[in-house]
Amino acid sequence: MHDSPQVAEAAAARRSGARRAFAASLTGTALEWYDFAVYSAAAALVFGDLFFPSEDPLTGTLLAFSTYAVGYVSRPLGGFVFGRLGDVIGRKKVLIATLVLIGAATFLIGVLPSYDTMGVAAPAILVLLRFAQGVGVGGEWGGAVLLSSEFGDPKRRGFYASAAQVGPPAGNLMANGVLAALGVALTEEQFESWGWRVAFLLSGALVGFGLWIRAKLEETPVFKAMEAEQTRPETPIREVFTTQPRALTAAILCRVAPDVLYAMFTVFVLTYATEELDMSRGSALTAVLVGSSLQVFLIPLAGAVSDRVDRRVLYGVSAVAAGIWPFVFFPMADAGWFALAAGVVVGLAIHSFLYGPQAAFIAEQFSPRLRYTGSSLAYTLAGIIGGAVAPLLFTALLSAYDSWLPLALYIALTVVVTLVGVLLGRDASHAIEEDAQLAVTAPRPDDAPAKSL
Repeated sequence: MHDSPQVAEAAAARRSGARRAFAASLTGTALEWYDFAVYSAAAALVFGDLFFPSEDPLTGTLLAFSTYAVGYVSRPLGGFVFGRLGDVIGRKKVLIATLVLIGAATFLIGVLPSYDTMGVAAPAILVLLRFAQGVGVGGEWGGAVLLSSEFGDPKRRGFYASAAQVGPPAGNLMANGVLAALGVALTEEQFESWGWRVAFLLSGALVGFGLWIRAKLEETPVFKAMEAEQTRPETPIREVFTTQPRALTAAILCRVAPDVLYAMFTVFVLTYATEELDMSRGSALTAVLVGSSLQVFLIPLAGAVSDRVDRRVLYGVSAVAAGIWPFVFFPMADAGWFALAAGVVVGLAIHSFLYGPQAAFIAEQFSPRLRYTGSSLAYTLAGIIGGAVAPLLFTALLSAYDSWLPLALYIALTVVVTLVGVLLGRDASHAIEEDAQLAVTAPRPDDAPAKSL
């Protein structure tokens, strides 16, 4: 029996909406992570001298990484505020607000005078702007995941949700590419004096492009269905903590190891290569650039693979590989740049097969009406115990023991934590069933538009 023209038209419209949402999720998240990654790279390379002067370069680096951590610590505020709003007023409006917030903060960092000009006010303002970046990213991730996955087929949630996961490596690729180009074009003195600011100021134009894309999107079908049924939560944060504690715990723990692994191979590796292996700044950035470029393709591939195999099993196997690889990477990195670059590529490839399925796995832990809040809280709270402290601990452990072994053991410990989260989590079938039930009441394209809030 053939579908009616109306059904076929509705299906085509949904596919078109899914493609637009995938692009909007990817580009918007990439732009926000460009801003975040520019700061991360600058913290490793120049912020220690410019904003935290000290006779001991390691001390300056530690202080610079402390401001890096502020961007993670502030994420839960973004998760609480914007996550709640995403389940109450809609995904689209919140995603526009988070993009504006992080873009403005990044632009202002680009014009912030250094410690030599402003004294202690300079690092204080830098920390405040970094805090604003973290708030924006904290509210961004959950919405970006839902923006793409709620337009797509629930049975392909792994692929569609991976659009938001491509954002970090794509943003990291753009950020490190810009910094690498500036490092080649400018002298060391020019780069440290004003060249690094160019990468921050570019965010103004990039954010404008992202806003243009997101403003053209409609609200997601899932949120429209919740509006039609009038099932939007009034107190989503309280509901998540009281009704879905296991889901929240599983979602938090499953993120820890991927965050730490990413911090190692995109942030700390820059410090390790330049200070421990005596490589140039440009060489270290190039290694990260190569790994990040491959992630842009590997992450959606991993998401698609997770739609065809058991998502939890794929996640668990990838986590075990993440625990083993650092014990191989550090010895081989001593052999020179090519060995370092190969090690970074493999490390980020392993991360891809964690990060690609991760968005779908986390979203599937929560019911549709609490997904933005639950996903945002899990993402941001995990960041505090994962990515926020990782560069600090890596630096402190290396300083204390003068050996890579404690760093590798630390990563292995976080893998154990993540495996516990995977075991606690539920599989995809529950979420697919919930979405199917909600889709019955979703407004059709020819229905009256949902009431604006």
